[in-house]
Amino acid sequence: MLVLFETAAGYAIFKVLDESKLQEVDSLWKEFETPEKANKVVKLKHFEKFQDTTEALAAATAMTEGKMGKSLKKVLKKVVAKEAHEQLAISDAKLGGVIKEKLNLSCVHSPAVAELMRGIRTQMEALITGLPPREISAMSLGLAHSLSRYKLKFSPDKVDTMIVQAISLLDDLDKELNNYIMRCREWYGWHFPEVGKIITDNLAYCKSVRKIGARTNVATTDLSEHLPEEVEAEVKLAAEISMGTEVSEEDIGNIMHLCDQVIEITEYRTQLYDYLKNRMMAIAPNLTVMVGELVGARLISHAGSLLNLAKHPASTVQILGAEKALFRALKTRRDTPKYGLIYHASLVGQTSAKNKGKISRMLAAKASLAIRYDALGEDTNAEMGVENRAKLEARLRHLEEKGIRRISGTGKAMAKSDKYQHKRAGKFFKYIEELL
Repeated sequence: MLVLFETAAGYAIFKVLDESKLQEVDSLWKEFETPEKANKVVKLKHFEKFQDTTEALAAATAMTEGKMGKSLKKVLKKVVAKEAHEQLAISDAKLGGVIKEKLNLSCVHSPAVAELMRGIRTQMEALITGLPPREISAMSLGLAHSLSRYKLKFSPDKVDTMIVQAISLLDDLDKELNNYIMRCREWYGWHFPEVGKIITDNLAYCKSVRKIGARTNVATTDLSEHLPEEVEAEVKLAAEISMGTEVSEEDIGNIMHLCDQVIEITEYRTQLYDYLKNRMMAIAPNLTVMVGELVGARLISHAGSLLNLAKHPASTVQILGAEKALFRALKTRRDTPKYGLIYHASLVGQTSAKNKGKISRMLAAKASLAIRYDALGEDTNAEMGVENRAKLEARLRHLEEKGIRRISGTGKAMAKSDKYQHKRAGKFFKYIEELL
């Protein structure tokens, strides 16, 4: 009997020296306690080493799928076919069927063979000569990584960790920007308070302050690059009658440095947002179409990964982000929240307060489908997301129009109801008076 044994380094063909020992399955492990004993049971007949990791991955992939790879076919034709009368012991019954069909070789798979394979694996380093243990270890590790990537269908474009980090950084930048801008307005407000009310846009404010410097320079400074004509004129007029205090050159220098920081962070935030938008369209295009890139990224970040999010039912997606409110409602036995992070989606935002709950429920159901399609599907198009969004928009229009039509109808019905109630009440009081 011959034994086909697969390793990370290549294929090994062993010859069983004493087949009678395979009859005693329970005590077979004792024959492999030491390398000397193992060499009395099996002997290496041929070893076909893999050329590189690519060949090893192809062979391992074919083996896991129960197929016969090119390298295995070559080995079997080269070694085993010469001794076609011998039985071939293999570890996978499915693979045995393929070998028998293609090469007409008799294959065996039984508990005794499984125990034999286990024994060979324990004494592999002693039985396969010419392979250092360090090399086998390195090849095993490399093949394990490659096989894991293949099984997960690993693609750098599908890594959602980048989205989780990007949206977290975007939120941090927004907080920092708000603090810096507030500090900048308050600081410069001591010197030129009027300009804070005239220029409402934060970036334009910082750029203008950066260009103006001290209040006395306003008259000679051209702000047309950052401000509209009428706003520029208003700033120049306000500078002439400003109630601000005088500050030193050092103070102005520090304020301008803070303005530089705000401008740099704002520009980086814009760049990061574009990056996030592109990553979301690459990883979750259908979810992005349904709820937008920011809401989609926050949902992925909250769940931990796109795959984790795909495991959640639509009802969980709907209230994701409102866990505190949900448990508070359950504890106090009040109404549970209707929406969480999904509330910030444009479809929910443009709905009237009355229909927000309905739309968020429908959006969560469709978004849940989109998430699963993005996480588990092989296509990278956004057709399903576009189609479902169109359906939701049509449903939203129907709900809004229905609400408008119902207002007039409900008004008339209520008027009739009130009239009827008054009439009944009048008759009731008249009847009471007669009794009295």
